[in-house]
Amino acid sequence: MSGPGRPAETAPDVAVPTDVPESPPATRRWRVRPDGWPVRTGWFQALRARTGWFRAVRARAGRRPGPLVDGAVLTLYLAVAGYVTSALWLHRDRMTYADNDMMLFEWMLARAARAVTQLENPLYSTALNAPDGVNLMANTSVLGLGVPLTPVTLLFGSQTSYLLAVVLSLTGTAAAWYLFLSRRIVASRFGAAVAGLFCGFAPGMISQATGHLHMISQFLVPAILWVVFDPRTDRVPRRGVLLGLLVTYQVFLGEEVLAFLVLGCGLFTVGYAVAAPATARRLAPAFLGRLGVGTVTGAVLLAYPLWFQFFGPAHYRGLPFDPVAYALDLESFTAVARQSITGHDSVPGLLSPNATEENSFFGLGLIVLCAVIAIWQWRRPLVKALVLCAVVFAALALGETVRLGGQPLDLPGPYRLVSGLPLIDLAVPARFPLICVPVLAILLAISFDRVFDRAGAAATTESAVGEGAGEKPATARSAPLGGRVPIRLLWTGAVVAVLLPVAPAPLVTKPVWPVPEFIASGQWRSYVPPGRTLVPVPPTTGSEATAGMYWSARTGLAFTVPGGYFIGPTGPDNRQARWGSPDRPTAVLLGRVARSGEVPVIGDTERRQAIEDLRHWRAAIVVQGGLHRGAPVKETLDRLLGPGRDISGAWVWDVRAQVGD
Repeated sequence: MSGPGRPAETAPDVAVPTDVPESPPATRRWRVRPDGWPVRTGWFQALRARTGWFRAVRARAGRRPGPLVDGAVLTLYLAVAGYVTSALWLHRDRMTYADNDMMLFEWMLARAARAVTQLENPLYSTALNAPDGVNLMANTSVLGLGVPLTPVTLLFGSQTSYLLAVVLSLTGTAAAWYLFLSRRIVASRFGAAVAGLFCGFAPGMISQATGHLHMISQFLVPAILWVVFDPRTDRVPRRGVLLGLLVTYQVFLGEEVLAFLVLGCGLFTVGYAVAAPATARRLAPAFLGRLGVGTVTGAVLLAYPLWFQFFGPAHYRGLPFDPVAYALDLESFTAVARQSITGHDSVPGLLSPNATEENSFFGLGLIVLCAVIAIWQWRRPLVKALVLCAVVFAALALGETVRLGGQPLDLPGPYRLVSGLPLIDLAVPARFPLICVPVLAILLAISFDRVFDRAGAAATTESAVGEGAGEKPATARSAPLGGRVPIRLLWTGAVVAVLLPVAPAPLVTKPVWPVPEFIASGQWRSYVPPGRTLVPVPPTTGSEATAGMYWSARTGLAFTVPGGYFIGPTGPDNRQARWGSPDRPTAVLLGRVARSGEVPVIGDTERRQAIEDLRHWRAAIVVQGGLHRGAPVKETLDRLLGPGRDISGAWVWDVRAQVGD
């Protein structure tokens, strides 16, 4: 994470060297405006002769890059985000390989739009998992994205809204870090731009972008850090209220990111306090005051949503999986992710739990370079605290037993020492390296700040955490390391050399079976009366992707379906978390047929059970979207319910007469 900001009383970002004139000599070919800018009044040859003018302009540009520079950086980030998602924009009949996650978040965005337009409870829905419903507050509902994107969802559909959310999340995260670093931590806009690019498009971010909107929506993290580590000691209540508002909004973007932010800030604060105790004591009263006011503000605003999450309908306890199983291999930190331009599929599969959790694939070059920066700048308390965070959270990502190259070592992982602590017990170890992403980025920004320093910009970093007040003026400092252009070029080339191999490639996609015309055209409406459901087959069991959730999202939640991909309780009397709804015998049967391709023997017992399950779901029709899940499923349903009908690209079984009212 990052440290406190630059005090208001520090020197300008970049001081002009004393040997550079503020303006060219006053001659008949030149005049000087009141603001100090020279204006040419003579021949072009005279312009080139005024070398001091060029130096003054360059120095002025270093002090005031202006909105054009910021705009260019933000445009770059937007272009990279468009490039990463280009395959999905160009081929609308495809999804990411994490199709179940993409279906989930498309549905969540569609549900948010419906909650806005129909004035429904945004924290709960019965449109999924009929008849029990889903506690959306206890799931990744991303209301912070879904509500603002409601117009897009209504006009262009959930797919466009999802893709736009990915683009805005990646771009916004990169832009927020750039603005934070360039205004608060370093003087080098170039260094801040490179760091922001890495924060928004690191391998872990691209890996999460395949389906986890809640993990890539980190654009409020720098804003929260800005307030938390503000070195100013005035207006504590006002800034505390602002902190509470930011934290509240982050809850509706992703609670897991907020949990990581709390852990990272806590460890950084401890590390910085040990490294710079005098500064920590001076800033502590305002720091604790802001946290106190922010906590009270957040508690008031989040009281009902959090009560609903932990005690409302369909709430659950714990996680539906063992976090220990989601750990990373030690070798993964030096490997290249499959979503990087130099990546491939063979190695990452051995080093990470799945393709969406390749969060530690930084590459050997970047780790070595950041280690060099840390040693080079080790005297700074900011760097010491950052290194502490990187080492601790990287170690926690290794789980309870350290593995190397896919093989377990006889070495216990540090995760087992803290796995029972609050927040950590609900965190996936493989995601801890996401905290390391901004740490490495800040180290890169600091290095550029030193190399590109013209007149003591390196002191700015220290003043950003409250230690620059006693330093001598920038103009009296010794010559900067980056005073010669070749050194700047060499350092820039070194950074490019380590970042280029881990640069993102466009997201990998795969074809998706289209929504049947029977569903898309609304023909189903004549079969499904109010209060009844449309049952897609095979129904979802566990964490499988579901066609019904996909059809529901693409039609704006036009109908109610049983099952779904979400986290809920195991049963009415058992609140232990599980994926999806409790299994019904018919759902288990059809899921087994879809996986094995074998049609089982169907007797009266199975038929009676099927009717009982359909009554529980209050089914009106059963729909199979073509035969993409296999002819065995259709044959099994024919034996259970009687022959189905092929209607507009879907097989339909009308069960209203069999189920009754």
